[in-house]
Amino acid sequence: MNIYNHPLRRLLPQALCAMLLYALVSAAALGLSFEVPPLVAPPSTEHHAGKVIWVDLLTPDIAAAKQFYAGLFGWTFQDIKTGDSNYAIASLGGRPVGGLFQRKASRSEDRRSAWLGFIAVTDVDGAEKNAVAHGAKLLKEPRTYAQRGRQAVLADPEGAVFAMLASSSGDPADELADPGEWIWSSVHVNDPDKEAAFYQTVFGYDVFDADSDAKSDSVILSSDDFARASVNALPKDMDTTHPRHPHWLNFVRVTDADSAAAKAVALGGRVLLQPRPDKHGGKLAIIADPAGAVFGVMEWSDTDSTQEPKQ
Repeated sequence: MNIYNHPLRRLLPQALCAMLLYALVSAAALGLSFEVPPLVAPPSTEHHAGKVIWVDLLTPDIAAAKQFYAGLFGWTFQDIKTGDSNYAIASLGGRPVGGLFQRKASRSEDRRSAWLGFIAVTDVDGAEKNAVAHGAKLLKEPRTYAQRGRQAVLADPEGAVFAMLASSSGDPADELADPGEWIWSSVHVNDPDKEAAFYQTVFGYDVFDADSDAKSDSVILSSDDFARASVNALPKDMDTTHPRHPHWLNFVRVTDADSAAAKAVALGGRVLLQPRPDKHGGKLAIIADPAGAVFGVMEWSDTDSTQEPKQ
């Protein structure tokens, strides 16, 4: 999957990306000063290293974020509050799909919104040290939350921010996401081959070309015989006044990408990449919520496979 065959309509300046990185780390460092619910209930013994098992949203206005995502995906929310921090668990049909975090910011701090994905590991400390040894930067040291598990936040060698999590309640099962749930993740970088090698070293992925085209600028990362994410090349014809910054992007499954994009606009969001066909046969689009958090929506047929491509 390569969503960058066409440039995004709105590009983030590199300075703004740096502020977003600071905001994400602040959320990870300060937002979870209270206990959060377990990832899986009842607990399971499933563990899927390399799978994106959780996503958190940093937002300056949690009430507005709730309204937007409830209207777009039908999510409901359970509030967890402590001091000046607000955190809410987003659920769909009784299953948790992510967290929303609000932190008061001073005027000098960036108040833009962003999503942060958590990749499953069995040993956060070992994986973190391995990542740093291969060029990553540790942004938030490993920390344990009794019900959730142990986690850390890092930037990969090109600066794309991600988190790792060793869930104390097991990992979500390998099942096809329902509409309204996260279905795919991708990281967009300058050198896909080197970045794929980094993620393979840290998470033990199998790496496959996204297609048979020898000039393909994306690869698939898989584990347990399931495709987990793609590594995609940032476009070479970058606007030098607004350079694109390496980043992770997460997708929610929808039944109709055109309708989802139109609804997002009606709810106050913006469409950054208009709905367009994807290689697997459906459509995808890229959207920014009213506070600027970027995510994708993707159609997916029940007959499509999430198993890893075979050589």
